[in-house]
Amino acid sequence: MKGANRRNRPWQIRTVRLGGQAKACPLSSWILGRSRMERYREARKAVRVSFLLHPFRRMWVAQCRNGMNVFELTRALVDIESITENEERIGDALLAQVSELSTSFGGQAELIPVEPHRNNVFAWWGEPVVTLSTHMDTVPPFFPAREDDTHIWGRGACDTKGIIAAMIFAMRDLLEAGVRNLGLLFVVGEERNSAGALAAAKTPRGSKFLINGEPTVNKLALGSKGALRLEVVAKGRMAHSAYPELGESAIEKLLDALEAARRVALPVDKTLGASTLNIGTIAGGRAPNVIPDHAQAELFIRLVDSGDATLAAMKQAIDGKAEVREALRIPAQLMGTLPGFETTVVSFTTDIPALGEAWGRPYLIGPGSIHLAHTVEERIPKAEILEAIEIYKRMVRQLL
Repeated sequence: MKGANRRNRPWQIRTVRLGGQAKACPLSSWILGRSRMERYREARKAVRVSFLLHPFRRMWVAQCRNGMNVFELTRALVDIESITENEERIGDALLAQVSELSTSFGGQAELIPVEPHRNNVFAWWGEPVVTLSTHMDTVPPFFPAREDDTHIWGRGACDTKGIIAAMIFAMRDLLEAGVRNLGLLFVVGEERNSAGALAAAKTPRGSKFLINGEPTVNKLALGSKGALRLEVVAKGRMAHSAYPELGESAIEKLLDALEAARRVALPVDKTLGASTLNIGTIAGGRAPNVIPDHAQAELFIRLVDSGDATLAAMKQAIDGKAEVREALRIPAQLMGTLPGFETTVVSFTTDIPALGEAWGRPYLIGPGSIHLAHTVEERIPKAEILEAIEIYKRMVRQLL
């Protein structure tokens, strides 16, 4: 930052090193036991800027009055339990964060209702052309944040609390530099059924480009696989297990159906690779000495196309053995590319198909590894959070 700008802004400058323990996050402390308005007013108080020193680069990042840097914000967000359908507190906290940016830089912020006590958060500056977006919910179980010299750990650290923090800090840097026509969109429900993204798709705000955040180790994803969730239900007739000829085993029917499903040849795509099948749950039976009259399994297929052919093949293979019910289908998605960014292909499903084109042409990128998401070892490298801030700023500028 040039000296003239520094003299005109009474910010306190301090150095923060990449390693070391972050102090307890103040964001989580005001989340509990206060009304939404009290939390909102407190978080809107002033935000200062501090000098963050990184071994590979220097950058200016936003810090709250209490000195919260991007790592501390990540930890604070992780410490707010936000398992799917319990996103109200994280939504309030994010509204407070983006409302401060809106107040400081002439923007607007609002909650977009999805379901009772579940809201998307949207903030914008000017007429949105580029929107940074990700989801705020996590999978269970919740466990709080901790930190070492190189990583921040905890549920949602990489999926996607660290991404949220990077997007907020990137947005502040862009706004400080006078960039406008930007949006921030945080949605609920991605880990279950994309309820927040589906709601957002009904209320587009004119955005032409969407940068969606998921853990891709900061590589721009060329595409992501879709999802097909099937329920396979078998019915039988109860009988005493000493006389199996008097009954009809639903479990044996289900086993035959699952074996037939495993033999189905699944599609392969030249970009996304092969479709994959996971038999996720099995349930059934009454007791060990009772011929079972009911059995059920859930199948999850990672799609590389629309899923039409796969669904038809599954129904044909299982026909006569069990009933096949389609519970969820999200088609595979090919996404935009930009020059100068390393690329990858991901096998997981995102909110992008649910959002469709309502928020613009989609791009997918974010810090952290999907291999650590949803695990007890979930963590995100600090260096990748810092790198993501610069990546998001560079992408926004190219798209504008």
